[in-house]
Amino acid sequence: MNRFFTTILIFLITITTYSQLIDVESWIKDIAFYKTHLEQNHIDLYSKMSKDEFEDELSQIKSTLNKKNDLGVIIDLMRLTRKIGDGHTAFSLRGFETHVFPIEIYKVDEQWRVIKTTNDHKSLLGKILTKIDGKSIGEITNEVSKVAQYIENKQSEVIRTGQYMMISELLFGLGLTANEFKAKFSFLDDSNNESEVVLQGVSNKAYYEHTDFQTYNIVIPEIQKPIDSKHDFLWFSPIKNTKGIYIKFESYPSFEEMEMFGESVLNYINDNQIKQVVIDLRNNGGGDFFVGIFLAFYLNLADSVDWKSGVYALTDKVTFSAATSNASQFRQILNAKIVGEPTGSNPTGYQDMGQFSLPNSGMVVTYSKRLFRFQADVTQGVQPDKLIEYEWESYSKGIDNIMEWVISDIKENSTD
Repeated sequence: MNRFFTTILIFLITITTYSQLIDVESWIKDIAFYKTHLEQNHIDLYSKMSKDEFEDELSQIKSTLNKKNDLGVIIDLMRLTRKIGDGHTAFSLRGFETHVFPIEIYKVDEQWRVIKTTNDHKSLLGKILTKIDGKSIGEITNEVSKVAQYIENKQSEVIRTGQYMMISELLFGLGLTANEFKAKFSFLDDSNNESEVVLQGVSNKAYYEHTDFQTYNIVIPEIQKPIDSKHDFLWFSPIKNTKGIYIKFESYPSFEEMEMFGESVLNYINDNQIKQVVIDLRNNGGGDFFVGIFLAFYLNLADSVDWKSGVYALTDKVTFSAATSNASQFRQILNAKIVGEPTGSNPTGYQDMGQFSLPNSGMVVTYSKRLFRFQADVTQGVQPDKLIEYEWESYSKGIDNIMEWVISDIKENSTD
C-alpha cells in the first residue's frame, strides 16, 4: 500500500514568489493556449461539463488575474481542470519544486491514519489525523478534493485527496493554513488521547531523496520474494503449502521484459503443475495494458491451472489506468475472480494520456486520447467479485487481510 505515495511526485505544484503580482498578459496567452489545445487534443472534452460552462469559468478566471498571484491562478486552473472529469486530464504541474509535510496518510475504516512518517515524527505513526490549523479534516478534504488532479471516481478521489493534502503551498493557497510552510496538526490515538504537533514542510527533493522513514511492514508469511528478482514491482513466487503461485504486478515493464517474465512463469507452472494463480494488481499506477495482455497470453498456455475457479486478480483504490483495464480483461480472458477493493480508474472511460506545456508558465497539462470499453456495464471502478477492504487492525499488525482471504480460499477449495 505504501508505495503508491511516491506517485505524488507528478502532482506537485509550484510557486516562485507568491507575493509578486503575475504577468497578466502571459497568463492570458497561456489560458488561451490551454483551451485551444485541450479542444484540439482531448477525445471528448465536454463530456462532463458543457462548452458554455467551461468558457464561463475561463472568463471568470481571466477577469480576476490582476487580483491574484501565480498560486491563485494555478489553483483556479486546477479546479477547472478537475471538472473535466476524467482521470487522465489534469493540470499536473509535475517536475516543480514544492514542500510536503513529513507524514503520509491513508483513509482506512473511514479514518485518516498516518501510515508513514519521518524518523523525527515516528510517534505519529498510526495516529488519526483530525485537524490541520484548527480546521476539521472534513473541511480540509472537502476543499482539497475540488482541486486534486487525476480523479475519476470516489476511490481515486480518496487517494488523490490524501496526497494533495500534504502539499504545504496548496493548503496555504486554499486559505486552509495560516503559514505557507508550516501548520499545526491534531491527532487522536486509539485510546482517544489528543495531541498536537507543528509540522514544517520539507522540500520535495529532500523528502524523497534524503529522508529516512518509519512505516508498516506488511508481510505475507506464505510468500517469499525471490532474491534474484530483477524488479521489486514484478516477480512471482510459490504460495507455501498450496499448489498456487503469486504474481506481484505493481508496475509495467517493457514488452521484452514481460515476454521473458511470462515465459518464466509459464515454465514454473508447467514444471510444478500449479493449479491456482494470484495476480496482484494493487498499488499499480498503470502503464501499457497491452503488456498486461502479454502476461495473460502466457498464463493461458498453462493447462494445469484450474481455469474454472483457480485464478484471482487483486485490486484496490490504487489500481489505476492500465491496471484497471487489465483487471477487467483478466476477468474476461482468464476467468479471474476479482478480490479486494474497487479500482481507482473506470473500466469504461477516457484513458491513454497525452500532454502539452503552456508556453509562458511552462505548466504541464495532460489529456485523454482514447475511449476504452472493457466491460458492458458502466461502473465506478472495476467492482470486485469478493469485496474486501483494508482493515486497520490487520494493517497495523503487518497483516495483508486481502491476501489472507485469498490463501484461505485456495486452501479451502483445493482438491489435493
